[in-house]
Amino acid sequence: MASSYKGGCLCGAIRYTITAPIAELRACHCTNCQKASGAGGSVNAAVKSSDFRLDKGQPKKFAGVADSGRTLNRFFCGDCGSPIYSQRAAAPEMMMVRAGTLDDSSGLKVTASIWTKSARSWGHVEPSSKQFPGQPDAPPAK
Repeated sequence: MASSYKGGCLCGAIRYTITAPIAELRACHCTNCQKASGAGGSVNAAVKSSDFRLDKGQPKKFAGVADSGRTLNRFFCGDCGSPIYSQRAAAPEMMMVRAGTLDDSSGLKVTASIWTKSARSWGHVEPSSKQFPGQPDAPPAK
């Protein structure tokens, strides 16, 4: 497991560094991640915001309501559209960095799959991962 990672968007306008090891990847199959990625969802590295540094460029932000009902800020390249990371509005100390934007993700694997109840029939849910039908840490429904 590397102790730091570099990554960026498709066109190179956004570059970043993560200064801490990434312990796990979480695959999200929610409908918002499906729409944002144009695929079966997203694969993300949970990172403390203090361990993330933008080295080049400034991403654009889209604030929307996630399937959990929480406000989620999604950050992306304004030039090529690559999704870079997301943060809950109520918890900006953590961020979910899109694993596909890492320059080198060797050695990392999906350890949890969330929102499996909305996974596409043609999507892949990693069989060896912990699986959750929704958001595992969502507040109880009222």
